Amino acid sequence: MRKLQWGMIGGGEGSQIGPAHRLGAGLDGLFEFTAGALDHRPEEGIGYGRSLGLGDRAYGSWQDMLAGEKAQDNPIDLVTVATPNSTHFEITKAFLEGGFHVLCEKPMTMTVEEGEEIVKIARTTGKICAVNYGYSGYSLVRHMKAMIARGDLGKIRLVNAEFAHGHHADAADAENPRVRWRYDPAQAGVSAQFADCGIHALHMASFVTGQDVTKLSADTVSCIDVRVLEDDAMVNFRMDGGAVGRLWTSSIAIGRQHGLGIQVFGEKGGLRWSQEHPNQLYYMPLGERLQIIERGEANLSPEADRTSRVTIGHAEGMPLAFANIYADLAEAIRARKENRSIDPAADLYPRAEDGLRSMAAVFAVAQSGKEDGLWCDARPPMFR
Repeated sequence: MRKLQWGMIGGGEGSQIGPAHRLGAGLDGLFEFTAGALDHRPEEGIGYGRSLGLGDRAYGSWQDMLAGEKAQDNPIDLVTVATPNSTHFEITKAFLEGGFHVLCEKPMTMTVEEGEEIVKIARTTGKICAVNYGYSGYSLVRHMKAMIARGDLGKIRLVNAEFAHGHHADAADAENPRVRWRYDPAQAGVSAQFADCGIHALHMASFVTGQDVTKLSADTVSCIDVRVLEDDAMVNFRMDGGAVGRLWTSSIAIGRQHGLGIQVFGEKGGLRWSQEHPNQLYYMPLGERLQIIERGEANLSPEADRTSRVTIGHAEGMPLAFANIYADLAEAIRARKENRSIDPAADLYPRAEDGLRSMAAVFAVAQSGKEDGLWCDARPPMFR
């Protein structure tokens, strides 16, 4: 079976996210890295791309890459956009309209209006537009989703999600350029910590429950006074299936490292999972003893089995979770090429619609935080 061809924009030398994408895309042998515009500096981008084996398909800009790939007899099947946030909309729009499937890093856009436009373009062109909420690729997160969908917990009552770390807690580091931009509205938009980390936790809540957020109330604060945007937020939300939600996100929680976790409580039981300990899912059926579900054990769901690669007891980390998103996309692209239905266990990659809902939530949190926790509609206008 011929590998699908994959390209990347951004993620150049020294990038934090670039290696994770290259590992994830190449892990299962489904994609071949064949094209890239890896740096906003043309010469550096071309040089680094060639060092990775891209040859004359190492481009100096995304515009050159778009034109070059459209002219190829065998162009890329998928492009990943891993550039600064403010460029996501322009690049994603151009490649969708150019006839390419796209995986965009989050946030998909900087405004709700841009998000709605991307959703419409993806629907009109028929091209896949996925958003990299990569933590939804973990095997036991998918098993959690499957357990909830088949009714193991009964009706879902409460979701508690967190994404809290302490890596921006030092006030003396507030003027560090690598930190400062995150809290600058001119560069980050209307939200800092919630837009950076909180939306991962919110997407996780929707992903595992199958419910979308309809309204929310937020308490946002800048614990370090010189920051304009929030470094801590507590968000209460309601979901369209009746679940109540609580979400805490922070960058000043000293002692917390990564801090992404989720708990779901239903009529018949509860589930708990943490990204720092991804091999265990804790399940408490009503009136019974606590059970620990191990990644890789027998008799899990097809969704979990499909996304587990190494034997039980060995850790699988973030690049493998990313690889599961890429495996989903490879199956979706091949299904379209072969005019067949996608494997249901693979039909789990986050869509443009998810990116749009996240951006609507970001603006709702910002509005609510300014208005002392006013309950705000968290839905984008096109979904109301």
